Formats: sequence, C-alpha cells, structure tokens
Amino acid sequence: MNPEEIADLDPEVAKRAYYNQPPWKRIVVILAGPGVNILIAFVLFWGVLSAGTLNGAVLLSRLDPSVQTVSATTSVGVIEAGHPPAYGVLRPGDKLVAVDGRPATVDSAMSGISSHRCAGAQVNGCRAATPVKLTVRRDGRLVHLSIYPRYNKEAGRMLVGFGFEAVPKEFGPLSAATGAAGEMWHVTTGTLTGFGQALTSSKVRGQISSIVGITQDAHTTVQAGPGDALVFLGYISLVLAVINLFPFLPLDGGHVLWAVAEKVRGKRISLIAMYRFSSVGIVLMLFLVINGISNDIGRLAG
Repeated sequence: MNPEEIADLDPEVAKRAYYNQPPWKRIVVILAGPGVNILIAFVLFWGVLSAGTLNGAVLLSRLDPSVQTVSATTSVGVIEAGHPPAYGVLRPGDKLVAVDGRPATVDSAMSGISSHRCAGAQVNGCRAATPVKLTVRRDGRLVHLSIYPRYNKEAGRMLVGFGFEAVPKEFGPLSAATGAAGEMWHVTTGTLTGFGQALTSSKVRGQISSIVGITQDAHTTVQAGPGDALVFLGYISLVLAVINLFPFLPLDGGHVLWAVAEKVRGKRISLIAMYRFSSVGIVLMLFLVINGISNDIGRLAG
C-alpha cells in the first residue's frame, strides 16, 4: 500500500503491487472492504424486516422513524407502573373495543381520550372533569371501565397512562429491501452530519463513545434479543463503512481520492502531498477518538 516500498520488492512481485495497478483497479480493490460492510448492513436489516422480529423492528423504527417497521394495535401493551389512572384498572392484553361508545381504533382511542378536558386550566397533571368510558375485551368477555385522564404537558394532551401493543409490520422481500435501503440512507446521512456537528458542538461531543462505550452498548443490545443484536451489528458495520470512506489516508476513502486524482492528473501524486492533505483529517479523527475515551472514563467514574 506504500509506493515507496515498491523499489524493495522482487520485480515479479512488484508487478502485482497495489500502486503499480491502474487507478481504476485500485479503486475497485479498495472499495471492496467498505462494500462488504455495506452489504452486511443491508442483509441484516433486510433479514430483520423479513423475519418480522418485534425487538429488531422497534430498534429499526428508532433509527429512522420515517420507515414504518411496527404497527400499533388496539390492545394494551404497557401500563405506566405505579401511577393512575390506568395502573390497577387496565391490564396488559386488554383489547379496546370502544371509547366513549364509539368503536375503537388507535387513532379514535387517542382522539377520544384527548377530547376530555380539566375543569380549570390545562396544567400538567390536572384531572379531567369527566371520565373516559372504555369497553375492553378481557379473557373473552367485555368489561366496562371509567377512567379519568390526566393532562400531560410534555405530550400536550390528555393521557390515560398506557401504551398500545406494537406488532412488527409485515414485509415482503421487495418491501423489506426498500425499507432496509431507507434505514441505511438515514444512518449514512446521520453519521455524516453527526461527524460535522461533533466538531462544532460540545453537546454532541459529549454523546460520543469510544470502543468501551460501544462494547457496553453491544452487551446490552445482545441481551435484549437476537433482533436487537442483528440491527446493532448492521448499524456498526454501516457506520464503519461510512467512516472508512472519509477522503483522507490511511482510510479507504483517501486511497480512492488519490487514485482519482492520479487519473485526472495523468501521473502519480507524491506521498508527501498525500500525507500533508490527510494529516488534517487524521487530527480531527484523533480528536474525536480521544474525546470519546474521555467521555467513557467520565461515565465509568460516575
């Protein structure tokens, strides 16, 4: 990979040396590495969407909310523990049949609950003046419940204190491929913008992790289930590919840049010129790596 080493090679070996190949061959060879990383990410995202694993689908929806990987049902999934009004009244698995006498869908249930108002000003935690009447199917029978919603300032509406059960959206082979491509595009653009923001924003730099933090995240994700683990592996593989394509040496993107420059110029670029240009990017990368290590040390120290 170093043009200065060619003179020390056996002539037969030197013929096959990387820097003795035409620029287009070097570009093809060097892009094989990040290309495999991109392919791995695509296959893993596609596999998770095709298999319909709930945990993986939920994690993908967090990566890119614009790609709908999960669908909400009218069944109660989670209840806010220890807090009224739903706690102790609703049960996980209850299926909403009607809200205030109207057939329940996810949207109609949310709008029906939100239509109730507090007696006075809508302040955080205030209780609705009238209860919302819910009809749920529980253990095969209909149960009628009355619950007083409370206003949540952060959400900007009345809440009962439960979340709808989510199920993975069904994807065919083609739609899964489209969804995987959409997820990858979002991760790619997010990585590029995040790199720029990390250089200009101390808040963003405070969120960077080194290999220590990434290892902890990987451990937590693997424990969450195979779907989460596959999405995490695909995400890391894609981020590595994107970073590896940054246009400075010794990253693959730097080799591509100088191969293109050599083709345009018609002759080799000096190694000193390549390293001078790349030194700026290397310093920036080292700055972020050291910052990530510092963040992890701070987190471990509490």
